[in-house]
Amino acid sequence: MRARALAFSTALAAATTLAADGPLALAGPPAAEDAAPDVPMASRADDVASYTLRAKLDPVRHTVHGEGTITWRNASTKPVSELWIHLYLNAFKNQSSAFMRAPIGGFRGGHIPNEWGSIDLARLVLVDGDARDDLLPKIELRRPGDDDETDARVPLPREVPPGAQITLEVEWDDKLPNIVERTGYDGSFHMVGQWFPKIAKLEPDGTFAHFPFHHLGEFYADFGAYDVTIDVPEDFIVGATGPATETRREGGRLIQRHVQRDVHDFAWTAWDGYRVRKETILGVDVTVLAPPGYDDHVERELETMRFALPHYGARYGKYPYPVLTIVHPPATAAEAGGMEYPTLITTGQPSWLPRGLWFVEAVTIHEFGHQYFYGLAASNEDAWPFLDEGLNSYAENEAMTAWKGPGSGLDFAGLTIGDVEAQAERARHYGHDEKIAQGAGTFRTGSAYGALVYSRTATLLETIARAYGKAKMDRALGVYTRRFRFAHPTPEDLIATIRDEIAPAAAESLRAGLFEKGWVDYAITQMSSHPSHGAAGMFDRGGKRETVSRDKTALPNRYDGSVLVVRRGTLRFPVEIELVAVDGSRSRVTWDGEAESYRVPYSGSSALRAAVIDPDDRILLDEHPENDFATAPGHPTAGAPRVLERGMFWAATLLGGLAP
Repeated sequence: MRARALAFSTALAAATTLAADGPLALAGPPAAEDAAPDVPMASRADDVASYTLRAKLDPVRHTVHGEGTITWRNASTKPVSELWIHLYLNAFKNQSSAFMRAPIGGFRGGHIPNEWGSIDLARLVLVDGDARDDLLPKIELRRPGDDDETDARVPLPREVPPGAQITLEVEWDDKLPNIVERTGYDGSFHMVGQWFPKIAKLEPDGTFAHFPFHHLGEFYADFGAYDVTIDVPEDFIVGATGPATETRREGGRLIQRHVQRDVHDFAWTAWDGYRVRKETILGVDVTVLAPPGYDDHVERELETMRFALPHYGARYGKYPYPVLTIVHPPATAAEAGGMEYPTLITTGQPSWLPRGLWFVEAVTIHEFGHQYFYGLAASNEDAWPFLDEGLNSYAENEAMTAWKGPGSGLDFAGLTIGDVEAQAERARHYGHDEKIAQGAGTFRTGSAYGALVYSRTATLLETIARAYGKAKMDRALGVYTRRFRFAHPTPEDLIATIRDEIAPAAAESLRAGLFEKGWVDYAITQMSSHPSHGAAGMFDRGGKRETVSRDKTALPNRYDGSVLVVRRGTLRFPVEIELVAVDGSRSRVTWDGEAESYRVPYSGSSALRAAVIDPDDRILLDEHPENDFATAPGHPTAGAPRVLERGMFWAATLLGGLAP
């Protein structure tokens, strides 16, 4: 998911450079090479929870009647005596839900709906041969002292042993809210997410990873096959997870069946206002559904997918599904935008947004990237949101830079701003307040959640990539996404992959940055430069004592000096220090950054004039880049090798603070 604030305002809070005059560069980059061609990846998921459902939309009452069957297998090592079922549409039932009572600000959503939403179970039957057990009377919708009804406990009449499979018959009724976040209606536009009773993810130890639907939380579920038949008025157009395998019209209704295996969720949309554009890209049938008047945005979204499908395939493994549906919601339903479901994503941005402001492209590529980190890896988004949103934000930055170059965030009216630098500036905020690696429901504000989970995680990974080599990071994430496809990885899996593919020190910095509010600030605290001299003083030579005065030890055309660099904070990255002489010559030394300080010696034929830490801006997490350069005594006006750059940096930061 990408909040509008992330897509719009953060792209301006960045280090900037002036662009050369001329037309915008739209040519695509060369095709990416496979990042990890030797790493095998699973071709199929282990089916645990599969759904065969029917859904009928009433677009006037904004209701969905659903029914069908769920087959579920105990894939753990322990017998199971209960089920946990997520009824997430109840997040919008009243102000007592965990979603509505969260004091969250600074992020998307959070407003009180004009019309409430709910999901009401009408039937829940366990089918076991000829036996039929009605489970509905014993369902527990609430916990003691908590009126939230999004996380229901269902006691079973008998244990389900490891490996055994059960079948549930279900029937329910949805009342959709007006668009709140991810789901709802706006006039005849309907975005139907979190709409069916969904069994919580069963962990290998026999426990369920169940949780209420929190405002900042997202999802976690077992893989399975989804076979869903959608029934809407015949003048509506449907977009849904998976390909449409059957389409027919009966009695003024459009009935469309969608079937998709190897996914862990299903969402759909229906509207009589969509305009449809289709294109096949790398064998994937891409459909864009958008309102009238968005033709340029539709083309930009397709341009994005022409780049993204091969690029992400090379980086993170081939996209395995036959279809992708891109939904551009109407302007009045903006809260439905910027969201991801298997094979279906929603975008956004106003119709007037010109090319060069690459927000349409960024939100499209970001939501597509979720097909890998949310969809195929399927980590626990409630417990570890950074494993999806953070890794995906890094992937977005990497892709946008590969595609659009230095102006990957904005390239307009002579100003270029990089997507990477925008994230880096935002990442400097909140780093000391909360840690990245925590559950979605524990962040104190939405602003902190967005800055830490999205931007700081991405910047931490980008810093590791720049410090140790981008090719190594490409390889590491390529290994991670291939090895853990359909496998529900944990933070330890990511850290171990970074350790194995990059370096143990990189893995430790990643751990500290994620779990310990890790930070770093490199600074020059002392600098000297002076003519070279030999040794002066008293020397015993050949049986005689000789005194050598200082004025006789001068070495012509030789200068010595040193630069004291300190590392503050808990993160450690190798860093370069550039030494600049009066004659303009430059030299670099690399410090591993392990100790708390390092004195860089200097000797040369010209006096030392200035020094710059991290001249290539690899350490994006450096908290105070303004103290990364200094001039030697006696050169008060020389050197300011980065004055223009820093001036532009702070100008961009101010501009970012004023952006909407």
